Amino acid sequence: MWTILLATLAVALFIIYNMFIIVEMREEVILERFGKYHDTLEPGFHFVIPFVDRVAYRQEIREQVIDVPHQKCITKDNIEVNVDGLVYLKVMDSYKASYGINDYALAAVNLAQTTMRSEVGKITLDDTFSERDSMNEAIVQELDKASDPWGVKVMRYEIKDIQPSQEIVLTMEKQMEAEREKRAEIVTSSGTRDARINVSEGDRQESILISEGERQRRINLAKGEAKEMELLATATADGIERIAEAISKPGGNLAVKMRLTEQFIERLGNVIDGANVSVLPVEAANIKSFFEGASQVTDGVKMDAQNR
Repeated sequence: MWTILLATLAVALFIIYNMFIIVEMREEVILERFGKYHDTLEPGFHFVIPFVDRVAYRQEIREQVIDVPHQKCITKDNIEVNVDGLVYLKVMDSYKASYGINDYALAAVNLAQTTMRSEVGKITLDDTFSERDSMNEAIVQELDKASDPWGVKVMRYEIKDIQPSQEIVLTMEKQMEAEREKRAEIVTSSGTRDARINVSEGDRQESILISEGERQRRINLAKGEAKEMELLATATADGIERIAEAISKPGGNLAVKMRLTEQFIERLGNVIDGANVSVLPVEAANIKSFFEGASQVTDGVKMDAQNR
């Protein structure tokens, strides 16, 4: 009796245990009845019919990250590279994800690898490092179109690493070194050129300033000479004007003649004294005394006439 009671209790507990199911927040459950799809159970507490209803699939409804392993790809310029990545997807329809494909995660990885090889083959090695964003977008578009019947949405794809072969790496390093040396030479030559330009510009400015200073000096000298000539001319004109006024006065004409006679005699005496050859008698030098006496006599005559 106790054995039958315990067996009955165990069967009852088993039936009661299978009469309800708890679906967690992060998943959805596909329920089958008599081997056919019956319902999609959302998170919460649900009652089922034991031995009639069966939990067929549990689908993760959170966004999933799947690692795409390394694979060899050939670029447009026939360079072999190893590429890996990450694919982010999310189950949008649990029914399609359960019955539309056997393993959507494996299918997504294989399709991502195939699409990646195709996209890498369209560009050169240099572009693989700068065109990552466009490659990621192209892979996402292809995966999204293919995964739509699976009830899966591909959120994004990210290329993790692109590794060329060791020979290509060494070649690229040599190329980068040569590029750096070329840039250094260009910078050095540009600096030398700029220095020469600055020196020549300084020399040109110096020459311009020197010529400007010389030109200004000559202008100043010319202005000074012109001013001097103007002053001399003014003084000479004033002297001539005063002489003319003196000549116009009574006795002025006789005074001028006497002055000219004195200068002539004085110059003649200087010539005779400095000459080695006498061209005139020495007594001619005494003409000055004669004219001086004549001048005194003339003056005396004029004074007597005025007194009378």
